[in-house]
Amino acid sequence: MAPPRAYWKGSLKLSLVTCPVALYPAATTVEKTKFHMINRETGNRLKQQMVDAETGDVVEKEQKGRGYEISKGEYVEIEKEELEAVQIESNHTIDIDNFVPRDEIDRRYLNAPYYIAPDGDAGADAFAVIRDAMKDKDRVALARIVLTNREHIIAIEPLGKGLLGTTLRFPYEIRDEEDYFDGIKSPKISKDMIDLAIHILDSKASHFDPTEFKDEYETALKTLVKRKAAGKPVKVVEKEDKPDNVINLMDALKASLKGGKTPSKRVSATRPHVARKRPAKKTARSSARHRKAS
Repeated sequence: MAPPRAYWKGSLKLSLVTCPVALYPAATTVEKTKFHMINRETGNRLKQQMVDAETGDVVEKEQKGRGYEISKGEYVEIEKEELEAVQIESNHTIDIDNFVPRDEIDRRYLNAPYYIAPDGDAGADAFAVIRDAMKDKDRVALARIVLTNREHIIAIEPLGKGLLGTTLRFPYEIRDEEDYFDGIKSPKISKDMIDLAIHILDSKASHFDPTEFKDEYETALKTLVKRKAAGKPVKVVEKEDKPDNVINLMDALKASLKGGKTPSKRVSATRPHVARKRPAKKTARSSARHRKAS
């Protein structure tokens, strides 16, 4: 079996200690079921085309450019050469700046994981020294790396015989939780309810084991594709209407503790809910216009 192809190669640098390393993506979507858009009449695959939003004309490759919207519908065009002028050239070095306690890294900043391994035998000793020093102090290294012409901060920590590097998001990429949590009310909850909820949590106590994760939708997709390819009928399951009943929150907690299930009922601790019929949404069909590129 051929070894995996490295996504990035360079050096891991800690002060004057340097060793050649290779980065490999730690996650993949290769196994996920993917679909292509096809023409139902011919069975042929469709290809996408860029279309002018105003004229509807197909835009050829040589006419395509990049623009930044400075106001509604007004763009400033950025030339390829101008974009290249501000891109960061990789020096192919992961330069470690400092070390921080693992629990100080906010999980919201974690982005994409990579495996970091020695690239050849030349720097194996230096790699082991850096890895084992971090393992001994239980610290995570913060370093800078250039990937696809953009500089990233990467958190590096020991993982088995190698290292795990996780690129971090910048602060401007993280949304403020206050924008979403400010409107959450603070109702008075009785101690009995909290105690019941704690008992439920204790009864479901477990350990993190990703091997127990089952992607049921992916399994169903594979089964669907296999049956269709074999010419077998596919049974369409009709969705059941969910009743809009309400049960008492305390009753729900007690039933949950006993292992009871109330999947078709919503929980409310206050007044009963009166179901209101919503008007059906109107669907407008727009006729498709076919225009030829000038």
